[in-house]
Amino acid sequence: MWYYITDSNQRKQAHTDELPLLEVQGKIKLSTLMWTDGMKDWQPASEVRPELFDAKPDVNLPEIPQHLIKSDVVDYDILGDDMQIVEVELDPGEVVIAEAGAMNYVEEGITFDTRMGDGSDATEKGIMGILKNVGSRVLTGESIFMTHFTHEGQGKKRVAFAAPYPGKIIPVDLSQVGGELICQKDSFLCAARGTKLSIAFNKKFGAGLFGGEGFILQRLQGDGMAFVHAGGTVVKKELKGETLRVDTGCLVAFAPTIDYDIERAGNLKSMIFGGEGLFLATLKGHGTVYLQSLPFARLADRIAGQIAPGGRRQGEGSLLGGVGNLLDGDGR
Repeated sequence: MWYYITDSNQRKQAHTDELPLLEVQGKIKLSTLMWTDGMKDWQPASEVRPELFDAKPDVNLPEIPQHLIKSDVVDYDILGDDMQIVEVELDPGEVVIAEAGAMNYVEEGITFDTRMGDGSDATEKGIMGILKNVGSRVLTGESIFMTHFTHEGQGKKRVAFAAPYPGKIIPVDLSQVGGELICQKDSFLCAARGTKLSIAFNKKFGAGLFGGEGFILQRLQGDGMAFVHAGGTVVKKELKGETLRVDTGCLVAFAPTIDYDIERAGNLKSMIFGGEGLFLATLKGHGTVYLQSLPFARLADRIAGQIAPGGRRQGEGSLLGGVGNLLDGDGR
């Protein structure tokens, strides 16, 4: 039996055969302190179990990235069913970052400021740092600005963020998924201060061209809470080496340990007449995958398909359609 100290200074235990999985999940790192029966003192995992990292015991430990150790610890409640709101509770001095325009309401004592970037790296200053941050935001199709909400009052105060279209808000504790999550470009809603947002290029040409999400995905890094939004019902899958085939638009987010690619959707007849598109996304490996039942593009296509040119409805019989137009005041 082994014992290890988590990032939140809690003592956990694990059997020897569980250690490789904990390393993959990011719960045991090079600098994680470990102990087992027979040892005099706690020692870094890089010294007592170097085979977990394919490293030598005398390796020089790298400095821990700042974004992995400074995320604010925030509490939250998710309200509603199909048009959800996440209500984030802040202690004095805590900060939550969000997409511009996502805020629904804010209590007295919380101030907000619009800035370029997520504020995760205080050393990233000057014109080059600003241009780097702005470029990443432009490539992911998001606003170049983010809003920082800071609790400058007393006691506990709350700020709420609304989902942009019907669906679910997914709370993700980044420390439980290896400190990193890859998601579609427009799914990020808000996160605790210390979460770093950047771009993740899809290196496989086929997956980038036909995978539905393009070559550029969004990467969330840190050890705090992040909130992403998905359409319809959300399904969480834990892959343990198997392969999952998914409609390309239904993929929301996945762990970086998942191999993402595309494959042809059956034979030629299935591709043309099957209604499932030409390609399917394939997800393989060990880690978490989040899926959505109603991608926004599919919802928009259904709505557009019911509206004729000029804004008149289609799909109702002539009688029902005429009555509907009268009720709308469009009886000409």
